[in-house]
Amino acid sequence: MNQIRRTTVAARADDLDALEAEAERRGVSLTAVLAEAVADKAASLRAGRAPRVGVARSSDGAAARDVTSHPVAEAPR
Repeated sequence: MNQIRRTTVAARADDLDALEAEAERRGVSLTAVLAEAVADKAASLRAGRAPRVGVARSSDGAAARDVTSHPVAEAPR
């Protein structure tokens, strides 16, 4: 079940002004725009942390790190 939690957000005034203007343009509340921004950022973080581990066997013995331009795993932050 997805629960809604309330929190306090501290942000630069000009950033909040931009979000308030967007909310007004869309005819929605600032809360709706902030919730959307939080959801987008959370989805981005989840996607970036998705495991990239596969189980396979190479026919020529090459390691994945040697044959791909993409990192096998993200470096820890």
